Amino acid sequence: MEGSSSETEQDISSGDLQPKKKLKLHAEKLTIEKEPMVGFHAMKRANSTIEDFCRSYFMFHGLDANKPQSIFKFLPVLCFTESYIYQLDDLNEYNLHMVPGNNASTVLERETKAFNKASLSDMLHILDDLLQRQGLMTNQLQNELKSGIQYWSLERKLCQALSRNEKVSIQDVMEAVHLKSFDYRVLNLLMYHLTGQQVNEVHMEFLSVSEFLVEISDDLYDYEDDVINNTFNILRMFAAIYGPSEAPKMLAKCIGEAEEKYERFSKKLDPKLSESYWRRCEEATKEGGKMSGHAYGTWNIPPLIRDEEFFRLERSNKHDASAISL
Repeated sequence: MEGSSSETEQDISSGDLQPKKKLKLHAEKLTIEKEPMVGFHAMKRANSTIEDFCRSYFMFHGLDANKPQSIFKFLPVLCFTESYIYQLDDLNEYNLHMVPGNNASTVLERETKAFNKASLSDMLHILDDLLQRQGLMTNQLQNELKSGIQYWSLERKLCQALSRNEKVSIQDVMEAVHLKSFDYRVLNLLMYHLTGQQVNEVHMEFLSVSEFLVEISDDLYDYEDDVINNTFNILRMFAAIYGPSEAPKMLAKCIGEAEEKYERFSKKLDPKLSESYWRRCEEATKEGGKMSGHAYGTWNIPPLIRDEEFFRLERSNKHDASAISL
């Protein structure tokens, strides 16, 4: 705000304050109309992810998440990017939502009107273009954004297959789990660029394994909600592939292999960094919910839902009954 008074005085003395003001506002309006925007709901959804990212990943950039200046310096880019991604994720999930009570053999009505004007790929290109104009785009970052499109495509393919009682591929499932954390990798790559550092591939490799375990942990925590919403969940997929008896065993094996890999990769880190990240994971585990600390040896696989359609219908009826009683 400082210095604006002198500019105003110059405009007044020359007698053209109003035209300049109108021209400036008109230019800003045109710019706003061309810029990608995010909604309040998307920002609310992104909030916990941004908090977790700062507390879990800033240490890999030599930053202290407890210092506000470290966060607020990068917050506009991080918050906008994550919110925009969540907005597209909402749009993708909107096309997967199912209405309980329809025939099991049919895919319940999916609203596709939102895709009439632009596909998810086109809409993500808008974010790509914004980051390009901000001088933040790299080939690696562009590839991670494409991973998001791949993930959403796989989620639709797999969840629609479950809806139709069709077979799903274990290769598709494992690829989807690995792709699912693309937003964290996007944010992390942005941080390397924003801080002027080269991408540390050792850190990225380690975090990729950690992200894989986190996604499994989140899926176990969200299992029932994901069944209700017909969204991707590794336990849902394993149940469809291996059956209710074998699925928990196969998932436990998958977790064990990933934890062994995690231990190997953690030894490549600086000991202090490894210890700090371990403490953060313990901290996040104690806080509960969808945070990035997986439970390290205390995994709890929930009881499998054998009839998803019946489960949705039952939950819907309970919700309706509760609403009536209120």
